Amino acid sequence: MKPRRPYHAFAATLAGPLALAVAMATAAIVALQAPVAAAEAAEAASSLRMVRAADAPLYRMGRTADGNDGGVRLAYPGASLFLRFAGKTLAVDASSTGNPGYIEVQVDDQAPRLVALTPDTRRVELVRDAGGATHEVRIMQRTETWQGITRLAGFAHDGQLAAWPQPEQRKMLVLGDSVTCAQGIDRVSGDARSSSMTNPRASYGMLAAQALRAQVALVCYGGRGLVRTWEGKSELNLPEFYELAIPDPAAPAPWDHRRYDPDVVVSAIGTNDFTVGVPDRENYVGAYTSLVNTMLRNHPHAQIVLTEGAILNGEGKTAMRAFIAETAARVGSPRVHIMPSTHYPGDAEDAHPTREQHAAMARELAEHLRALLRW
Repeated sequence: MKPRRPYHAFAATLAGPLALAVAMATAAIVALQAPVAAAEAAEAASSLRMVRAADAPLYRMGRTADGNDGGVRLAYPGASLFLRFAGKTLAVDASSTGNPGYIEVQVDDQAPRLVALTPDTRRVELVRDAGGATHEVRIMQRTETWQGITRLAGFAHDGQLAAWPQPEQRKMLVLGDSVTCAQGIDRVSGDARSSSMTNPRASYGMLAAQALRAQVALVCYGGRGLVRTWEGKSELNLPEFYELAIPDPAAPAPWDHRRYDPDVVVSAIGTNDFTVGVPDRENYVGAYTSLVNTMLRNHPHAQIVLTEGAILNGEGKTAMRAFIAETAARVGSPRVHIMPSTHYPGDAEDAHPTREQHAAMARELAEHLRALLRW
């Protein structure tokens, strides 16, 4: 009699054909499901309506510029767009001149989400809610102008868009350089510098505004000064970019000062002017006097606060304080004030103030403005 094969041998004999059959069946199911999933995605996309960003009912905080193509550009860190959405799906088509540049997206009270953009337009999902509830959405420019200008082409949605009510009645305008722009706040020891480390949400200007329950527009440009850049160049310094919504040499957009009526203007410019030595006193004070008089005309309801900023120290700090004092004396307006700044040295890896130092700077600024404005 032929001996009977043990069960494990029999199972091993069947394993190859059985596995093949199962794999073929699974592949067939996946092949059938793929067109269904693609069709469902296509159907969902086709049901979305498009509205150009410039035509959307946005509340804007900070400077933006609308293009003839219906897009909206944001360049200064912290510039924000607010809207309400009731529906299931909301997305925005966005790009950046940076590679990458960054925006921050926040929905309701959820943690803000950092989104990387490139020159190729991508669709960024903002809301997906099967229940179709109402949500509040904020889109904020994270990177500096030179790191990437954001363009929002339009919103794709299946519901209703509406503007947020005005967030706060009080308004601040903060002018400055990379410190005001919040460069390097999110740096990690040992990591190479990246545009993702710029974080205006944690900047002294935005933190002070939050403490004072005020809106804030940051108008700042890294490496620039009042009369010269950190390299000693004279183009696109504060008197020039103060007048712009988009300070892009290739495609600048002017700013209409009537669009934002601040209660206070804080000017924290000067650090980069001193990088290559103390500037000529008469040239500097004359330029600052002219700019302050321009600001007084453009912002008739605003108090103007001049400060030397956080990085200057030693000879540069002493000279800058003297220049500010002479500027205020020449202007001779009761609306012009001087606020001395504490020196904040950054850390061993970066001279820009740390996150903790920005928080301390914000407390100092808020205390000064609270007393000045009786807020």
